[in-house]
Amino acid sequence: MDVRLATIEDGEGIRAIYNREVLEGTATFDLRPRSAEDQRRWLTDRSGAHAVIVAVEGDEVLGFGSLSAYRSRPAYATTVEDSVYVAPQHQGAGVGRALLEALVEAAELRGFHTVIGRIAGGNEGSIALHQRCGFEVVGVEREVGRKFRRWLDVTVVQRVL
Repeated sequence: MDVRLATIEDGEGIRAIYNREVLEGTATFDLRPRSAEDQRRWLTDRSGAHAVIVAVEGDEVLGFGSLSAYRSRPAYATTVEDSVYVAPQHQGAGVGRALLEALVEAAELRGFHTVIGRIAGGNEGSIALHQRCGFEVVGVEREVGRKFRRWLDVTVVQRVL
């Protein structure tokens, strides 16, 4: 498995993993799958400090992670939010950890001070992954999202770099 910065050629693999989660999971609160154009725009928008990283074997995208702006106000500029998605058939094989470690390293190299993770739907695996990578749980936002006709909490984790 190689872990590297994503390229535009990784877009369809990323989109397949993400859209599955949109339609079947709660790791994202998006309700509409991304089109190919949406995916290209998303990747292009993250070609600077807000990196997208992929884990690949050959041409297959096993998972991806990204850094996004935490909030739009200028005082938050040194804080980023991480996202990690792994294809179901590759979960539990170390892909998520490799991606999250690479995202933390990318955040450090880009001069960010804090990384926040917002984990939806009581995803205990993602919470444990973040804790293994040095994040701590700093709070739970109760019933802030609604998907599949149920209310969802968001667990907030943080790592100060």
